[in-house]
Amino acid sequence: MKTSWRTAALVATAASVLALTTACGQDNSAGPAAAAQNVGATAPAGSPTGGAAVGTGAGNGYGADGNKSTASPTQAAPAGKLTVAANPDLGNVLTDGSGLTLYRFDSDTADPPKSNCDGDCATTWPPVPAGDASAGAGIDKSLLGEVTRSDGTKQLTVGGWPAYRYAKDASAGDVNGQGVGGKWFALAPDGKKASLAALPGLSVRKDPKLGDIVVDKNGRTVYRFLKDEAWPKSVSNCTGACLEKWPAVAPVKEQDTKGVKKKGLMGFTRPDGVKQMTVNCWPIYTFSGDKAPGDTNGQGVGGTWYAVSPDGKPVGAPGK
Repeated sequence: MKTSWRTAALVATAASVLALTTACGQDNSAGPAAAAQNVGATAPAGSPTGGAAVGTGAGNGYGADGNKSTASPTQAAPAGKLTVAANPDLGNVLTDGSGLTLYRFDSDTADPPKSNCDGDCATTWPPVPAGDASAGAGIDKSLLGEVTRSDGTKQLTVGGWPAYRYAKDASAGDVNGQGVGGKWFALAPDGKKASLAALPGLSVRKDPKLGDIVVDKNGRTVYRFLKDEAWPKSVSNCTGACLEKWPAVAPVKEQDTKGVKKKGLMGFTRPDGVKQMTVNCWPIYTFSGDKAPGDTNGQGVGGTWYAVSPDGKPVGAPGK
């Protein structure tokens, strides 16, 4: 039994090395071996992957940084004529008469409408009054309604969902509330969550400071760790608590990528059993400190973490 087990292990190891040699040693075309290597992996349960922000409880009145907002509440500000604003990351977003983004809360209900944001929560997320709200161009006025809050005031609803502003949005067009706590999202004109069409598993986004960088299917920035090793070892030196802070990007099929260099684009299995994607044979990660698509809070952390360029290089890393 022991001999059979060892023989099987050696065969599996040889197959893994052969797959890595093929992908990292030459331009990788979409073949059966590559497809098999890249299918079906996910990060560990509980890892803060995806677009949802981390660390804020539902309805606790706290902002994305976990602190109570000290911004001046705008709860009494009238809604005015609602408008539709185009956001490069979220598509069409609903705004009030002053251009401030309107949000919805996943802990609320739309049928029947009910707000579950009171107290400190309503200070950070001021409810939008229903009184003078009107529909501007591109908005179906039949979707506008109201709900009576626990304090007796009337709150605007859109498609049944109670509408809020975010106290940390200082200017028209700000979307700082997007994804906070994994429960707050900008409103689309039809009352749904604002979002663009689904992104590929990996694609390229032009960041105003960093230039072209790789993002995952949720639009979250992808990073490299300078202490890792590429082919022929393809070693991740981010384990344990590090991996909780910097979740491994799960493998995706080569054909589910856009704008990323194809050579060395593949997945591998880490010693801890987690399957991880590589770009140019370098392991890639997201950062739990990025609260919304487009954030680059992991850039330069510790002098070892950097966003990934389309050819797999660490953007802005000294000497790279």
